[in-house]
Amino acid sequence: MRLACMAVTVQGLQLAQNIRQCLDEYVDIYVSEKMVPDEDTQKKWRVHTFGNFREAAERNFKAYEGLIFVMAAGIVVRAIAPFLQNKLTDPAVVVFDEQGKHGISLLSGHVGGANELTRQICQSIGASAVITTATDLNEKAAPDVLAGRLGLRPWPKVRIKTINAGLLAGKTVHWRIDRSLPHSVFYKRRLEQEGQTADLYVSSQLFTVLPQEKEQLEVVITGEQRLPSLAELPSNILCLTPRRLIAGVGCRKGTPAALVMSALDAACRMIGRDRSFIDELASTIVKKHEPGIVYAGDSLVRPVRFYENDKMQQMIDTHQLHESDFVKKRIGIGNVCEAAAFCSVAARGGRIALRKTNFEKVTVALIWEK
Repeated sequence: MRLACMAVTVQGLQLAQNIRQCLDEYVDIYVSEKMVPDEDTQKKWRVHTFGNFREAAERNFKAYEGLIFVMAAGIVVRAIAPFLQNKLTDPAVVVFDEQGKHGISLLSGHVGGANELTRQICQSIGASAVITTATDLNEKAAPDVLAGRLGLRPWPKVRIKTINAGLLAGKTVHWRIDRSLPHSVFYKRRLEQEGQTADLYVSSQLFTVLPQEKEQLEVVITGEQRLPSLAELPSNILCLTPRRLIAGVGCRKGTPAALVMSALDAACRMIGRDRSFIDELASTIVKKHEPGIVYAGDSLVRPVRFYENDKMQQMIDTHQLHESDFVKKRIGIGNVCEAAAFCSVAARGGRIALRKTNFEKVTVALIWEK
């Protein structure tokens, strides 16, 4: 998850720096330009500056998967309200008071991961976590939370509320997994580790509800192409479909295919997957004839998309991706793997599962398509 933290006071900046130190993911810190007198101080504190808070909040809302604000919640609500869309696409938003006493999961608590992010930070800095989603308060494992952990997309959105309301009413959830999915056994094993009841079904039985099952909450994991129309979907079923996993890849000229494959293996292990989960590879047009990348696509039987630098630069600017001066001098842009992966998810958008990671002669970034 790409994270940004915004602060408007010196005390808030100090807390933002503490938060950055306690998270595994790097946190980009944004502060008012009035707080940073010169460029040397900006580099020393490793912060970005903004002149207008509302404009900066809008840019970051579109650029990051998680936003942490150190300020009054009312300021945050007024700033982000015009950009809200829905719980499946909005970023996680967490708010802390500048003394670090309370952390509030404000937006996208489940699918966006704000609840878990709030707990993690609060545990590290000794703050009280304020989480208001009912299933969390009642210690119920909501399917949309598990969907986020498993890289799955809920459909239809309206059924999330139905299923979670049933959970709060004391009903249990039964998971049906399409056995024809390439990773059906993986989903079953992970759900059972979470204390869920999950069974493998043949495709023809996934949406068949027997009379004795009508009061039971059902969650079906299947491919997007097998989804029925909303009118045909039984009222007690929520569907989850696998999100595409995009691997953005960069490498030095002439890098052996074995090193590219090894880097992809290692990157996928870092998010608890293997390389068979990769749906598509992406890189710069400069690497179109790079044997190692081409071979990786052939070996995985996955498409490899190569993007022009101007399109990748748009992604760098939109998502405020870090650029390497060395890479920029060599090929014209300073970020390859993250920018290429964002090009692949295009308008649908994505959430970074693994930020740009360096391996031997290879860089890899992994993004879940939204």
